[in-house]
Amino acid sequence: MVSVQIKPGYDCDVVVVGGGPAGSSAAAHLAKAGLKVILLDRQKFPRDKVCGDFVGPAALLELQELGIAAREDYRFSNIIRQAALYLDGKELISQSIPRIEGLPDNGRVIPRLILDNWIFEAAKSAGAVVLEKHKVTGFERDASGVRVEVKHPSGSRQFFTKLLIGADGSSSLISRLVRGSAIPDENLIVAVRGYFEGVEGPADQADLYFSGDSFPGYYWLFPTGPHSANVGIGMVLETIPPVEDHLRELLLGLIEKDATLGKRLKNATMQGKVLGWPLNTYNPDLDIVDDRVMLVGDAAGLINPLNGEGIQYALLSGKWAAQVAARCVANQDFGKKALQEYARMIGDYLRYDMALAGLIVQFIRNRSLNPVWLQALRIIVARARLDPDYARTAGGILAGLLPASNVINLKFLLGTLEQTAMSLGVEGVLHALRGPGHLFTVGMDGLKMGLNFATESARDPLGFARWGMGLTKGAAELMGQAAKDLLKPNIGK
Repeated sequence: MVSVQIKPGYDCDVVVVGGGPAGSSAAAHLAKAGLKVILLDRQKFPRDKVCGDFVGPAALLELQELGIAAREDYRFSNIIRQAALYLDGKELISQSIPRIEGLPDNGRVIPRLILDNWIFEAAKSAGAVVLEKHKVTGFERDASGVRVEVKHPSGSRQFFTKLLIGADGSSSLISRLVRGSAIPDENLIVAVRGYFEGVEGPADQADLYFSGDSFPGYYWLFPTGPHSANVGIGMVLETIPPVEDHLRELLLGLIEKDATLGKRLKNATMQGKVLGWPLNTYNPDLDIVDDRVMLVGDAAGLINPLNGEGIQYALLSGKWAAQVAARCVANQDFGKKALQEYARMIGDYLRYDMALAGLIVQFIRNRSLNPVWLQALRIIVARARLDPDYARTAGGILAGLLPASNVINLKFLLGTLEQTAMSLGVEGVLHALRGPGHLFTVGMDGLKMGLNFATESARDPLGFARWGMGLTKGAAELMGQAAKDLLKPNIGK
């Protein structure tokens, strides 16, 4: 417990802007540590947030620490025990949620209208001063503190604080003012979702769907109850060539076209509208701390670009920011150097994972190579069917439960290479058995893909150049993180 005397003139030790999972987590942990904290949000809770609503095992552990798992209504939230993966309407694999030591062996699907309100209430119960319908319009810093400008229904006011935590989401004002620019489009994912009633199939199974139409991206069906589900689609914003379809129309079209998804929704009706939201993914080149300012959750870009996971990173970053903030208050040191401890914690925990995910996403931005990437997916899944340990590792990395460094594990690499050789060898034999005509067709398909790549490259040379530079940069980032990982002990995840 940290006991701090508030000097005259300070309204609080810390102002937290944004009452989502990251901000409310930070406020709850700060208040529990004995600090005076004010939590501001421009909306009134409960309020909705567009999301897939899946809460993985790592995030559930954080909810337990906040006391939310003890709530009676939490126990009625929908439990997910397994996940199924589909490609072009065919099931590739169905597996239980990977069992990782120290984590629950299940996930849950909790609509953000409910989940965010629980975490917000936890912050309030911990002792944070909560002010709703308070929109932050700017802030100014000097040697003595931070003045936060706020508009509210009765007018405007200022809060004077020692430290400011920006938790105001992917379109963060705090982030933009600290960094001096908006988030680059290459770091954005766009997603849409709708809620359906009358859904069929197992309520404890989360479904992920891939197809040539939706790639690079995936669509999902996450049950929120026995006969209800969150159905949506997410995709990186910048692709080559650009995706012409609006995501809402693409999602509705896939519901009609995909036989497997359509089977679960054949008697279902959509409740309300399909809504969308941008997601800000991690960029290691962008600062997440500055003098007297920290960024957490979506405002810091703590979203995995590969799977869109952000809730566990939001909760963890809020907790870690609170821990560092408490030490800074005790030492009365709020400079960037002191706050850098928080940035190091984030880097140690997820920078390798984000580097790998970012490189993969940079590869698949190029839609001209979709057949290659979808074949790679088939190979990985085929190996997972044969090898439970491989399936556990692949599933754990995708779900954010295991560190991405497992990818360079010799056993995992050999398994992937062996399955690649087997899959391509079997396919080669099958093609040969089907006769010269089939081999000619296969060759023509490869030629068409090559011609398509060349055509798109000629059509948009600058776009392809940026894509290539992005690959180079991503590979350098991953190799740098791999080298650091080899030179220091694994901190555990």
